[in-house]
Amino acid sequence: MNRSPLAEKVAIITGAGRGIGRAIAISLSNQGAKVSLAARTTAELEETASFILTSGGQASSHPTDVSVEDSVSQLVKDTIEDWGRLDVVVNNAGIGFFQPLEQTTTDAWNQILEVNSRGAFWLCREAIPYLRRQSRSYIVNIASVVAVKGYSNQAAYAASKHAMLGMSKSLAKEVQPDGIRVHVINPGGVATEMVRQARPDIDPTELIQPEEIADIVVFLVTRAGNSVIDEVNVRRATTAPWA
Repeated sequence: MNRSPLAEKVAIITGAGRGIGRAIAISLSNQGAKVSLAARTTAELEETASFILTSGGQASSHPTDVSVEDSVSQLVKDTIEDWGRLDVVVNNAGIGFFQPLEQTTTDAWNQILEVNSRGAFWLCREAIPYLRRQSRSYIVNIASVVAVKGYSNQAAYAASKHAMLGMSKSLAKEVQPDGIRVHVINPGGVATEMVRQARPDIDPTELIQPEEIADIVVFLVTRAGNSVIDEVNVRRATTAPWA
């Protein structure tokens, strides 16, 4: 008997080609999930899929631009065509521009909002009808510490993550009667290329590892009891507690 917690479940993970998204995809696959991988860079996407398949998992890859509505819609359609169901959605795709607000162009502002918040909105909207078919399903939105805080030179990024958090709070109430649980994870500095660009001052050895965030996602989507964790704030061990 297959006792894997997510056996026969299907998960969509955006930004799955590298970093946090790749780690989440591998971890969910290790728990038995069939993973639908989405990212813009085909080569990275195929490398993640190949790793999962070679490890005995099940994966499909879908080049996707989450800033394009039709692309997000096609991702959901292809996932259902491939696997026949949907149980977990992880909105992880994201970009960042890090500069003072007065130097931020309108195009840059719009682009970061399109990817980080509008893309998540589209994926949630398109996925809900299929998530609703299951007795228990999950949406996990990977936001950021800047969803609850503000840092210099991160106004656009913070606005996009505040938007994701606000959307998640409302969505969680709307879909609660359908058995869909909506979670938000707000990581501090994770060892990704984006964080290295935004915070070159941080000692790389102090950064959170992508696999640590993946462990939290697995924990959330394998909980079937009566307790629910809505929001998880994750800090680097070297930063001040309860700050």
